[in-house]
Amino acid sequence: MPRLKRQPDKAPPRERILQAARGLFYRDGINAVSVDAIASAAGTNKMTVYRHFSSKDELIAAYLDLLAAEGEAVWAEARARHPGDPDAQLRWLMRQVSQWASEANGRGCALANAAVELAERKHPARRIVETHKRHQRGRLVDLVREAGYARPERVADELFLLVEGARMCLQSVGRAGPGSRLFALTEELLGSAPRKKPLKVHTA
Repeated sequence: MPRLKRQPDKAPPRERILQAARGLFYRDGINAVSVDAIASAAGTNKMTVYRHFSSKDELIAAYLDLLAAEGEAVWAEARARHPGDPDAQLRWLMRQVSQWASEANGRGCALANAAVELAERKHPARRIVETHKRHQRGRLVDLVREAGYARPERVADELFLLVEGARMCLQSVGRAGPGSRLFALTEELLGSAPRKKPLKVHTA
């Protein structure tokens, strides 16, 4: 099993701890990673970990907040790359997600993995995952609607399920499986989805 690089000592302790936790949680799973292992990977000790995070659960929540924030930043980049063109934004997002999925090391979506491991639905960290996924789905519906598709909720849900399914497929089957065709499938879906009819202009 590959070893994680020790976090550089020049980074602030909280940042080192969070980045160490991120690598270990994703590689080994949240439940399998101890606070001792995180402290060691961060180049510090357990006392320092608890000085910045009152519990492992708080550290898990901070890890998932970080992932959710990075996910939000992608939407801002889509708008910046294709201002005023929601259809181009949508296709750029699908391409990015497809590239990340195909380049993943087989562990799939970190947020989805966390939801599976955190079985207690009232766990505060699990709520972060559920809130983020619902928010992403809502934003996708809005973007599909802005792009002019006739049934935005249906198209968005089909895209959402394709993305989530591809991530799981890549994790369970690998890159040789159908998950590697994610972008082609999303393009086919968008190409065949009905668009709104243009408004008729009435002349006197």
